[in-house]
Amino acid sequence: MIAVEGLSKSFKVAKRSTGLRQATKALFFREHTTVNALNDLSFSINPGEIVGYIGPNGAGKSTTIKVMSGILVPDRGTCTIMGYTPWKDRVAYVKNIGVVFGQRSQLWWDVPVIDSFELLRDIYKVPDKEYKANLDLLIETLELSTFIKLPVRQLSLGQRMRCEIAASLLHSPKILFLDEPTIGLDAVSKIAVRKFIKTINLEKDVTIILTTHDMFDIEALADRVLLIGKGKLLYDGRLNELRSRFGSHKTITVDYRVMEKPIAISGAELLSWTPERCVMSVDTGKVTVSEVITQLSNQVDLLDVAIEARPIEEIIVQLYKEYQI
Repeated sequence: MIAVEGLSKSFKVAKRSTGLRQATKALFFREHTTVNALNDLSFSINPGEIVGYIGPNGAGKSTTIKVMSGILVPDRGTCTIMGYTPWKDRVAYVKNIGVVFGQRSQLWWDVPVIDSFELLRDIYKVPDKEYKANLDLLIETLELSTFIKLPVRQLSLGQRMRCEIAASLLHSPKILFLDEPTIGLDAVSKIAVRKFIKTINLEKDVTIILTTHDMFDIEALADRVLLIGKGKLLYDGRLNELRSRFGSHKTITVDYRVMEKPIAISGAELLSWTPERCVMSVDTGKVTVSEVITQLSNQVDLLDVAIEARPIEEIIVQLYKEYQI
């Protein structure tokens, strides 16, 4: 469904030193530096996949989404989505995609949400029957009924984001681009958005590309991860492959009777310590969990022990360190 080959995109950024003299100089002569947002980027995505597109700030995630949605034109490379070149066939292409940018709205600020929906229906020329069926489904699954007649400016962030997602799906797109869709949302809203994304993927086979810094979003939704850094694709694989790659690490949380000094365990890294609890990371390739617990029982009066697999965010940080991004 999506084939990206050798995409490159750079931007000229003005630079200037501080001070009045430099400000005056910049009025007549400006120095620029070139930033390579994308550097020979290639990947493919199959129909019905949910792909997590991750990387640190400035890695090129949003630039990629803007190229794939037809907003930006790359300097070099090709991008074919459903047979379209996004920036060349934009009018025909955008009927097949939905886009949600977490910090930008496609809703009109001072009018009721339902009026924005109806205007989008006219823009996309959605047949009345299809529009009504989609609207009813979106209102029910995203729980919009209590505020759909309110102006957008009166909505909370969580309510607005649910409306943004609904707006992007009114015309039955085959692909949904989500750029930081849960940024700033409370826990309840995040869970609702994640549940809905999973539902439309399963029931309508919508292909979803998700960019986010929230690793809980990735873990809850995506089976496949694309890691980008400095405009280059650094990793393309399944989440379970990542876990198996770093799966030897376990996090052990220990509660014990009051101790006056930190615990020292051979083969374990102490992450945090208080007189009544400690958290440590254990590489089970070097020392077994049972050996660690034996060492603990010899030093403290154990009250409780909890063992967890390494959190996905720690795995991603380890990947960042590997590639030095």
